[in-house]
Amino acid sequence: MILDLGPLAFDEGAHLLVRRALRDLPPGAELAVTGADPALVVHLSAWCRTHGHRARPAEEHGVRAWVVRGRADLDRWSGAERAGGPHPDGIVPTASPRWGLAARGALVESGGPEAPFDLVDRDLVWADVAPALYRHAASAQWDPERTVDWDAEFALPDEIERAVVQVMTYLVENEQAALVVPARLLSRIHPQFREVMQLLAVQAADEARHVEVFSRRALLTGGELGTSSAGGRASLTTLLAETDFSMASFLLSVLGEGTFLTLLEFLEQHAPDPVTRRVTGLARRDEARHVAFGVAHLHHLGTLDPGLRPRLRAAVERRHETLLDTAGLNQDVFDALVVLAAGAWTPDAIARGWRAVQALQSAMDDGRQRRLVHLGFPADEAAELSRLHTRNFM
Repeated sequence: MILDLGPLAFDEGAHLLVRRALRDLPPGAELAVTGADPALVVHLSAWCRTHGHRARPAEEHGVRAWVVRGRADLDRWSGAERAGGPHPDGIVPTASPRWGLAARGALVESGGPEAPFDLVDRDLVWADVAPALYRHAASAQWDPERTVDWDAEFALPDEIERAVVQVMTYLVENEQAALVVPARLLSRIHPQFREVMQLLAVQAADEARHVEVFSRRALLTGGELGTSSAGGRASLTTLLAETDFSMASFLLSVLGEGTFLTLLEFLEQHAPDPVTRRVTGLARRDEARHVAFGVAHLHHLGTLDPGLRPRLRAAVERRHETLLDTAGLNQDVFDALVVLAAGAWTPDAIARGWRAVQALQSAMDDGRQRRLVHLGFPADEAAELSRLHTRNFM
């Protein structure tokens, strides 16, 4: 076989043609190389030494050199393995730390450092709906600057505006916890399960956007932010302390964010101005995806692990015991919700607002129970666990 490089020099890419010509030759086979570059033989010899081949001078007319095919580049891939298949149906049950950051489905050369991912078992993070949820999440991203009319004209009584600000302050605090949890979890997931990583990355981006819009609404009229209770922060800190992926998903997404879906719907319904209505409505759509993944993941795992539900129950009870001596929901937040639902300061209006908040808490409880029953808990146990959920809502 003769390879004619023409005027192409090695510093112009000639090695690509040599490597391509050698690719299908067996070890020990020879390749005749010719070309017009004066330094061809020198550069070819140096390249061969680097890549495990051998070059020898040519005596035949028209041939500049012979290349003897070596084994080095073959040996380099002798221990290589595929990192699963490229599509979700090719995901392996347990990912190898040796694959590191290699693309799923890539041929991975042996050697190299092992990656520090500790979530390497598919069923511990997976849900079949994850790829579809990620595609939906990626297409549903919204720009706060363009999607919210921050210049909308409205004027609220001072007491109503203070109630909005207090609720927004509370939402920011909770959304910051909801940002940190998925961000910490996704860094532990093996890239073999990239759809889950991508979904959690978008979830973190959602929460970052919620923090922005709730903060911006709170400061829209130039006032100061509201209060942050010690009990509320203690409740959220328990979410940060949970290291188990499934337990964290359960406490945050299924119970916490599931409860927040009802709260955001309440706020959208009782919003006293168009900006508050818009930002709570947009956030609610995002949160619905977060809850959907958490429920789907735990439902998937529950079909495989009969010990899951006792562990979920233990997580709820453990958190309840930790927070037993805390005050629960910030009283300022509770009162602000009453004021927003009342819309006025007459006794009848306040009574109406109070009843609306009681109905809100009942609806939150109903939603938690439905999700718990969906995960396989008997109705009476679901009711008990819902009752033990933190009084801080999240």
